[in-house]
Amino acid sequence: MKKIVFLAVLLSSFSVFGGEKMDNETTKTIFNRKSVRNYVEATVSPETLEFLVKAGMAAPSAIDRRPWEFIIINDKATIKKLHDALPYAKMVGKAGHAIVVAGNIEKQAGGKDSTFWIMDCSAAAQNILLAAESLGLGAVWTAVYPDAGRMKSVVEILGLPSNIVPLAFIPVGKPDGSDKPKDKFDKEKIHWNHWSKKTK
Repeated sequence: MKKIVFLAVLLSSFSVFGGEKMDNETTKTIFNRKSVRNYVEATVSPETLEFLVKAGMAAPSAIDRRPWEFIIINDKATIKKLHDALPYAKMVGKAGHAIVVAGNIEKQAGGKDSTFWIMDCSAAAQNILLAAESLGLGAVWTAVYPDAGRMKSVVEILGLPSNIVPLAFIPVGKPDGSDKPKDKFDKEKIHWNHWSKKTK
């Protein structure tokens, strides 16, 4: 009986797809990530906020140009200005901290008229969201780019130079626990080898 229980536990930790171990801390973080819009008032240390940005900088970028720039915000007056200016980021008032992910268009692959910075900075933003989840923090991607009004507000409030374009405004804080991850898996969106193929 003990042998059967042990085998059942062992098998449960492996995928049925060839025996690869799928259940690990990285995949748990990916599937537990959620957009957190509800926070309790708490302080996130500057060191932790910088660690999140370090995670952002670990992202891939086109020909390794790394055109990203990050503005960490923990000043209450600046948070208030951004809260008032950004219509979909009101949760930052309670979160109390934020990270702006921006692109330096002069450093991106393809030159200043390219759009590789968008993909590069999006990868960095996702890394920040995953790192926040792994630390038990809450975070949510709120779009700045390509909305002209939001971009103008962020540029003016943060004093960004003309070659720095804000992509995302990410409130960061201690979640109140009410936001839950969603199961977004949809087998109908998988195609094997050809658009019309739904089976392997």
